[in-house]
Amino acid sequence: MTDYRDRLTDPLPGLGSVLRVLRSGGLRPKGEALADVPNLPVRRDGLPPIVDGQASVTWIGHATYVVRINGLTVLTDPVWSRKIPGVPARWTPPGVDWADLPSVDAVVISHNHYDHLDAPTIKRLPRDTAVFVPAGLARWFTKRGFTQVTELDWYEHATLAGLRLDFVPAHHWSRRTLTDTCRSLWGGWILDERVFFAGDTGYGRYFAEIGARYPDLDVALMPVGAYAPRWMMKPVHMDPSDAVLATGDLGARRMATMHWGTFGLTREPVLEPVVLARQAWAAAGRAPEDLWDLAVGESRVF
Repeated sequence: MTDYRDRLTDPLPGLGSVLRVLRSGGLRPKGEALADVPNLPVRRDGLPPIVDGQASVTWIGHATYVVRINGLTVLTDPVWSRKIPGVPARWTPPGVDWADLPSVDAVVISHNHYDHLDAPTIKRLPRDTAVFVPAGLARWFTKRGFTQVTELDWYEHATLAGLRLDFVPAHHWSRRTLTDTCRSLWGGWILDERVFFAGDTGYGRYFAEIGARYPDLDVALMPVGAYAPRWMMKPVHMDPSDAVLATGDLGARRMATMHWGTFGLTREPVLEPVVLARQAWAAAGRAPEDLWDLAVGESRVF
């Protein structure tokens, strides 16, 4: 079985790091960090109407977006479950009910962590749904009966009904069991050479590389949460200022936030990611209307 440890850009946390975070209070938010859970923004607008030549993104929560582009409906890292292993139940409901989705043409998966590859949600999909996954992950889907699974390495691409899907590098890692660390790859996706979905990633050199290869990105769907404590999370999770910097490296016109306000993964206060994202965007001199700091369930058409 292929091992992708050589793609790591930083060493994975060892036992010493785990013990340090446990001694300092653990990884999950507590007390005052949870005070604003009732104030997390949720809208139930449904999917917006679009016409030929338009695309739309709708934030479902965490790293899940509904992207409608080139007449197709694509889900990114779909998680509709109320709870995932090892994490308390979600704070906010999915932004669109599963029953209200149009027919799903494709699913893109960034990596195999439970908050990005959710087996109960995947089980709800028709088995002939086109699924695009990192190298080493196709077997997980074919074992579950999926018949149209495309596995890609970094900078490889595939097409579906005229839609181009490119798999690109990320500063992250993979593991789903105790014995499969880095046995499948991790990365982001570019749809139609216009929409960048980062998946899960730290900040690093790959963003500039990707921007040079794909110079016409309209919007970058960027993670801004799950970053504290910073000494531990920095190699694999961006904070809001990193996300703004990465968007600049990509040359993307707009940034849409994600990976916050859904699951209590790390210590930062629940509203802090979007507050800091707004501050970093303004400090970078970017146009306010080009920051799509969406509520759960909110959409943008472009």
